[in-house]
Amino acid sequence: MGLVLTFVVGLFILIGTLIVYKTKDNDRVVNFSISLAFGVIITLIILEIIPELYEIFIRKFNLISVIVLIIASTMIGIGFLKLLDKFVPDHHEHGKTEKKKEENLHHIGIVSSVALSMHNLIEGFALYTAAITDIKMGIMMCIGIGLHNIPMGMIVTSTFVKGNKDKKKIALILLFITLSTFIGGLFSHFLYGYISNDIIGILLGITLGMLLYISIFELLPKIKRTKYKKDTIIGIIVGILVLIISTLF
Repeated sequence: MGLVLTFVVGLFILIGTLIVYKTKDNDRVVNFSISLAFGVIITLIILEIIPELYEIFIRKFNLISVIVLIIASTMIGIGFLKLLDKFVPDHHEHGKTEKKKEENLHHIGIVSSVALSMHNLIEGFALYTAAITDIKMGIMMCIGIGLHNIPMGMIVTSTFVKGNKDKKKIALILLFITLSTFIGGLFSHFLYGYISNDIIGILLGITLGMLLYISIFELLPKIKRTKYKKDTIIGIIVGILVLIISTLF
């Protein structure tokens, strides 16, 4: 049942994809999805990832060591995506041609896909473990994770649709993201009992850094430059509410 839940939660990504395609990926929807994702990511970091990191590390280390571990693993995540920047086209929009703007969106799609896939892998570990411990808790966790996967699917899909016309490539990337939670569940299934909390904590800290990079250096600049200010505010608020509601489960 645990593996089934990890597979189902990935399907929520496709709901976000469907929303983008049904609305023909117009600029307002893209902006709203970016704002929504920004709200979800920031709230996810504050309400879930940081507290979970603290809880994992404080069991074994003192407070100073916990802070050092969180900062170090976070910087690795930020550094990883900064390094990735060197292998993709210049992605800053200001003063660029339409082609450069498309490259910018393609870049955001790449880094979002990497971070989201890694995040989902870790969630797969956690979801599978929760499900085999208490199936009810596993189901509630599946619903909560699924809720914040919808806007994630929207942001990745919308950026790739506008920044890359290769539908096969888009489909393959979305397929991997969709299955990444299930893959994490598979790893947990076969390696359960061998993976220490310290390793999970470090991976989660790296994910924290990657999500911070996306929200601060990728999404925030686009939000600040948009002309749909009202939609942006609503999107951020809805994103925050979606994550808060998901944590209540």
